[in-house]
Amino acid sequence: MLFGETLRVAFQSIRANLLRSLLTMLGIIIGVAAVITMVALGTGAQRAVEEQISSLGANLLQVYAGQSMHRGVASANRVSLTTDDAVALELEATLLSEIVPELRSSLQAKYGNKNINVNVNGTTPNYVPVNNFSIEHGRMFTAGDDEARQRYAVLGGAIPEMLETNAAALINQTLLIRSIPFKIIGILEEKGAEGSWSNPDEQILIPLGTAQFRVFGTDRLRSITVEVADNVPLEQGMVDLERVLRKEHKIAPGRDNDFQIRNRQSILATRQEATQIFTYLLAGIAGVSLLVGGIGIMNIMLVSVTERTREIGVRKALGATKMNILLQFLVEALALCLAGGVLGILLGSGGAVALARLAGWNTLVSPLAVVLAFAFSAAIGIFFGIYPARRASLLDPIDALRHE
Repeated sequence: MLFGETLRVAFQSIRANLLRSLLTMLGIIIGVAAVITMVALGTGAQRAVEEQISSLGANLLQVYAGQSMHRGVASANRVSLTTDDAVALELEATLLSEIVPELRSSLQAKYGNKNINVNVNGTTPNYVPVNNFSIEHGRMFTAGDDEARQRYAVLGGAIPEMLETNAAALINQTLLIRSIPFKIIGILEEKGAEGSWSNPDEQILIPLGTAQFRVFGTDRLRSITVEVADNVPLEQGMVDLERVLRKEHKIAPGRDNDFQIRNRQSILATRQEATQIFTYLLAGIAGVSLLVGGIGIMNIMLVSVTERTREIGVRKALGATKMNILLQFLVEALALCLAGGVLGILLGSGGAVALARLAGWNTLVSPLAVVLAFAFSAAIGIFFGIYPARRASLLDPIDALRHE
């Protein structure tokens, strides 16, 4: 029997029992669709984390105040980061390109009859480029504004919406922070939340000198963000940072640091790894339904062999070989799985798009996942189709012709 004839007979058999064939394919359709959708969700989540990592800026470290430690025991006195620490880093650190001190606290801000509570961040002009922000309207305050302790404010991208006011219309308007009037000179573009950190779009930037002497009345910083110089490994930059601060804090050799150094990118990278593992887990669970679908294929093919025993006997009597019969039933099983795979890919891709548009989830249909799901469905068709096909090929033609 020619291969073309084998294909024709196999598809005729599928069309003859179309409803049963569709129900048989349902397990494969659901399995492939589930794999495509779950991998799309996981891939989309990983992509979102990658975008967050890139938005943080390259080679960034953050320093926070810690506790004085001696032989692993914390002192009762809380250690502070001050503006002097930031100045020391600027003067003595050789591997750090940018130093961004931050004096931050949550304060009430009033514009007209609107009153909001947001983070007010006293910082330097290089806060914007180091943290990959862009100015949407107006400008950023300058080093001269900082030295003159100007009452200037640059609003985060979400602040205009919180004030229910058009962003462009806020430029040169007056905003009260702790009843102190500030002139709004700039609006940042929206950046989006950075994982577990507070939303950077919901903050107000003011000059560090102004914050220190006119608003907060203290030189104690919440944190210092530093950017390691280009082509310098992050670890070396961390050592340089630690060297300067230990000297500034007069920490004796062998004693623990009284400050903390955090690498935000490593935290997000850990989150990305966890997301990837979760993606594999979801895909594995979805893959179980493919195996269940394969068992359904085997079951229905065994029923088909029993129903068509006389047909097999007639074909063998007319000269069909064992290989012809085996190939015929194997092609039927494979066709069912491949058709189910195609429908599953369409359903899974559509489901991923629907989740992105309706639920707002990050999804990304991976071409590799599509190819693997399709190939896996074909492998299931072959694996679970071999036994029924072999059983049909081994039937004795005389016994088959006598079968009622």
